[in-house]
Amino acid sequence: MMNPPRPAVYGGRVTWGLLGAFAAAIAYGVGTILQAVGARTTGNADDLDANLVRRLLHSSPYITGLVLDAVGFGMSFAALHTLPLFTVQAIIASSLAVTAILAALTMGMRPAIVEWLALLGVTAGLTLLALSATDESATRLDEMDRWLLVISVAVVGVFAYAAARRRHTPSRHDGWALGGLAGLMFGGAGIGARMLQTPSTPWRLFLDPALYAMALAGILGLLIYAMAVQRGSVTVATAAVVVAETLVPAAVGITLLGDRPAPGHTTLAAFGFGLTVAGALALARYGEPTPGRMGRLHDLPVGTLPAP
Repeated sequence: MMNPPRPAVYGGRVTWGLLGAFAAAIAYGVGTILQAVGARTTGNADDLDANLVRRLLHSSPYITGLVLDAVGFGMSFAALHTLPLFTVQAIIASSLAVTAILAALTMGMRPAIVEWLALLGVTAGLTLLALSATDESATRLDEMDRWLLVISVAVVGVFAYAAARRRHTPSRHDGWALGGLAGLMFGGAGIGARMLQTPSTPWRLFLDPALYAMALAGILGLLIYAMAVQRGSVTVATAAVVVAETLVPAAVGITLLGDRPAPGHTTLAAFGFGLTVAGALALARYGEPTPGRMGRLHDLPVGTLPAP
């Protein structure tokens, strides 16, 4: 009789996957605040075009944040080949807890009681997710399914372009709309990483549609998020990103990719997921650099920031 999979704390591959996901959360947490500063200092964007890319690439804080994002994505990509989407995406959402702690340590921001409770909630949620995780391999989908992901990313990109072209006074709705679309893109990149199949030879990797879905979603997600924090509140935009990039991939993973927690740990996993996402939402304001705080952040040498 086969033994059931054991919880993550006992499994070697899963433990390394969890460590990779937590390292990704640290990198994303630091990168979030640096990208927000960089996006805000490039001036408002009127469109989703090459001019926005050019201005962002001339911003040192944004580039530093981008490098940390690349490190974080590499870590999360490795984790997604061991852990289910709902676990990895929830851990990535906890990067806002990292941002909150960084803001408290370096910029004098003191969390309110509710935010301390949110930090405790994130910690408890991550603990429950770790205890409920198990070694997981995604269900193998055929090539048509992976091309459907490419098409889905392109469709969301069209909606984002249409939203970016709208001419009106910036409002909170911009943050929700563009932040939600950016979250869908980041979630799409995670789904693509989960779908990506290990090729028999390296060159065959470039024949996998999931690779292009992942790349396109990641690039568009970064650009759309930059517009979201320029046009609206970073707090609102970040909250929208957290909701979209955690809930949608979790649903896709469970319904289509065969993601499951360890046997008998479903309630534990669901409760941990909910605690982590709710805590991250309560900490969304820590992506918001006000003018006074931006100056202090620019004065920080990059070497003083936590390394992933």
